[in-house]
Amino acid sequence: MRFGVISFPGSCDDLDAKLAAGRVGEAEIVPHTQTDLRGFDSIIVPGGFSYGDYLRPGAIARFAPVMESVSAFAREGGLVLGICNGFQVLCEARLLPGALLRNVNGHFTCRQVTLELCNGGTPFTRCCPPLLSLPAKHAFGRWYAPAQTLAEMRERGQIVFRYAPGENFNGSIDDVAGVCSAEGNVLGLMPHLEHAVDQLMGSTHGLSVLQSMRLSVEGARLRIGGVDVEGKAAGA
Repeated sequence: MRFGVISFPGSCDDLDAKLAAGRVGEAEIVPHTQTDLRGFDSIIVPGGFSYGDYLRPGAIARFAPVMESVSAFAREGGLVLGICNGFQVLCEARLLPGALLRNVNGHFTCRQVTLELCNGGTPFTRCCPPLLSLPAKHAFGRWYAPAQTLAEMRERGQIVFRYAPGENFNGSIDDVAGVCSAEGNVLGLMPHLEHAVDQLMGSTHGLSVLQSMRLSVEGARLRIGGVDVEGKAAGA
């Protein structure tokens, strides 16, 4: 399993994402100017303040040379994970629905939050517990989508994580903390799973997302080889 972690000017959690992904597979930093993503099994768009959050968070990063390749990678079915600013970038790139607006409290806020798992059947969540404890730190984390879009996403299972009762400090509609694409291979969430991979950090729940990604990729390889993830012949 080989993760590629995108690094934009202003990214500040790219190295942490690389170290976290390195606990379940190989991980490599991918510069924002790189356009060749061959050899990677999944792509992580990390947190930070890409391009200084000028215009609005993610608006400039969306046009970085690497993002055209990330979009192609996603269209071909590759797993793409966006964390915090990465979630903002993926929404700007239209790889995920909705938009991230300024927190209702008007401030940058950093705190530990509890998330409820809403869809455990995605490639990112098959190893996740029902409740996850992750740190969140952002000023523009209020996810919003029109009512019709939200209803369609609920029906398709695209709401992957919600803030537990009392945890939604940013004011996201429907308490949404993370969503996936209609195809299920692109996920974005605001809390920082890469900061929850060791008990010294207070939680290891972030590892469950990365482990899910590894299991999904390795399972796909086995199915392509004619064997399912339990080692039985496909179709048996």
